[in-house]
Amino acid sequence: MSASLSPPSAAHRPMTEAEFFAWLARQERRHELVDGRPRAMVGATLRHNRIIGNLSAALRSRPRGGACQPYTMDVAVRIPNRNIRYPDAVVDCGPYADNARAAAEPMLVAEVLSPSTMDFDQTEKLEEYRSVPGLRHILMIDTDQPRLRLHSRGEDGHWASEPFAGLAALVAIPALGIELPLVELYEGLTFQPLPRLVTPGAPE
Repeated sequence: MSASLSPPSAAHRPMTEAEFFAWLARQERRHELVDGRPRAMVGATLRHNRIIGNLSAALRSRPRGGACQPYTMDVAVRIPNRNIRYPDAVVDCGPYADNARAAAEPMLVAEVLSPSTMDFDQTEKLEEYRSVPGLRHILMIDTDQPRLRLHSRGEDGHWASEPFAGLAALVAIPALGIELPLVELYEGLTFQPLPRLVTPGAPE
């Protein structure tokens, strides 16, 4: 789930991370920190939340190396440009601390794409995630159809992406040593048929 694109409120000096987390604890709505200003996050549909829940269950049901733990929605990821983002899911492989609000060593982040923000998520936000040191995998998950794109950082530091589609698809996550079946991510959901392409002049 992504931040709305509404402009920040009154001009003040940029918030520090500590100020932002202290302010956020008093708010009813969820926010991200963008360019030093809190930005309200867009509410999600039940379908969106179902996919997040399915992803969380899939991650928790598989063995993970060492201290890696999956979290959803309320664990922040620090971006080197000082933004603070809240992906729909994050796997943190860093040391655990009861009072921490951000992932210590995020290894994987996932965004379930919403129509209103999917362009932003797949461009600017994707580049922000790619700038996070140590992050190895980024999942961009379609809401309407069983498909996703996996972005992975290789040992040489370069990023590559691979699309997956169909409920039979199996997505390997090498840094965690697991595989995620799309059928589990979309469990309990139905799909609208895709529009049929019609060639001009061809019989219906």
